[in-house]
Amino acid sequence: MSATHEVFNQPHRTGPRDPWADDPTLQQHLAAQGGIPQEAFGRAAAELDAWTLGEEARRMPPRLIAFDRTGRRSDVVEFHPAYHRLMTLGMEAGYSAAPWTGGSHATHAALVYLVTQIEPGVCCPMTMSYAAVPALRADPDLAATWIPKLTARGYHPAARPIETKGAATLGMAMTEKQGGSDVRANTTRAEPAGDHYRLTGHKWFCSAPMSDGFLTLAQAPAGLTCFLVPRWLDHGPNAIHLMRLKDKLGNHANASAEIEYHGALAYRLGEEGRGVATIIEMVHHTRLDTAMAPAGIMRAALAEAHWWTARRTAFQRKLIDQPLMRRVLADLALDWEGATALGLRVAAAFDDPAQRPFARIAVALAKYLSNKRCPVVTAEAMEVLGGMGYVEETPMPMLYREAPLNGIWEGSGNVICLDVLRSLTRDPEAAEALRLDLAAATGADRRYDAALAAHDGRFGGGVEEIDARLFTERAATLLTASVLLRTAPGPVADGYIATRLEANRGLTPGAMTGIDDDAILERLGPA
Repeated sequence: MSATHEVFNQPHRTGPRDPWADDPTLQQHLAAQGGIPQEAFGRAAAELDAWTLGEEARRMPPRLIAFDRTGRRSDVVEFHPAYHRLMTLGMEAGYSAAPWTGGSHATHAALVYLVTQIEPGVCCPMTMSYAAVPALRADPDLAATWIPKLTARGYHPAARPIETKGAATLGMAMTEKQGGSDVRANTTRAEPAGDHYRLTGHKWFCSAPMSDGFLTLAQAPAGLTCFLVPRWLDHGPNAIHLMRLKDKLGNHANASAEIEYHGALAYRLGEEGRGVATIIEMVHHTRLDTAMAPAGIMRAALAEAHWWTARRTAFQRKLIDQPLMRRVLADLALDWEGATALGLRVAAAFDDPAQRPFARIAVALAKYLSNKRCPVVTAEAMEVLGGMGYVEETPMPMLYREAPLNGIWEGSGNVICLDVLRSLTRDPEAAEALRLDLAAATGADRRYDAALAAHDGRFGGGVEEIDARLFTERAATLLTASVLLRTAPGPVADGYIATRLEANRGLTPGAMTGIDDDAILERLGPA
């Protein structure tokens, strides 16, 4: 009781939610794609009150210590202990290791989805460590040293050579000021020096700069080449200078740095002049995570809005009981469920070598659509809470800041769309695999069949560059609908098709007709 009023009609959480147990829809889609249940992670996250750890890691962001007290370079990033605890939780759960140690990419994707809801900043180093494994296979000696450390279910942040550690993380440093996504414009030089090389140059973005090593691109005598740069050598740190940490919109718990190589020791990975072809394996796998993470962000935002509306009263009724609110939430839930189902379907394709052509193009489609919907869903969910959703005591501002990030990482929207067009014209196996997967859902819904027939002729290529976004959006929407028809038939698939493939909606969330709000909202789980 306040001195001036009684506090009521202000919902208050009394304990952390279990991100696994409270999400039956994730469980259903994961089971459909052959993933391993993640009860253990959910229980651990709830018991640790991992959301509190996430808040601490964001409130006390990483700090660069460029020099020690004597004026010598130290190039160290200090993190809050909460960050290290969350890294331990994720690594021990198998975030980076699962697909390479008897688990599956679908299980990994589910962990991306779950960890993203708690603190997206720790996902970056774990995702890159996961994705580096197939790229490292280009060199058997490097693979023999690094892969066992990257796939160990542990977290060892100590600053020392990898040979002396039981577990390791690996980062990436590709882009430069002048080129960005156009990595062929990179100017970093690689000079041969015996069995290794020496790199000189800058990198505009290096995420997780305290990783044990980095995959990077540099100009060798035969052209752009991929290199592995260890962070620590036998005699001390490698010649990598951390120039500054990025002051980012979000992702505050994670350090992103500008770095310089000053004759840094590096090992060639793959052939000289084949840098893009070598590192593309890492990019391909990181794209899976950037397709799955927005589903986690949407889930977290919706869970908060759902919980709030079930306890907040306005105009003599609970918000959740008001038809217009239910319509808005149901519309948002369709985007979340579509992103979850599609992300896990793509992850399952990563598990099957026979589906590799499908995975190549489908991961780009999933990344594009899920990331374009994520900011819209998150902003609307924030609005559901009203002014309360705009204050930092709720998770909503953090989720809103994170919502655009995965659309930028590993290829922004235009880059992804152009990749899709290239796949259609230069990779007939991928184009045919996509066509077959879409055809697998025909016969279940006449509206889907009609929409697919109208689009099918364009899968052989011939789409103009200026139309790349429209084509990619439509293809990704069709693919999502096809997955939902197979994994969530009934009100969800019906509502998605009615509002995404037909013209039964306006421009804003909730501006639509013809969906079963009650059945869709029931799949959100307990409020």
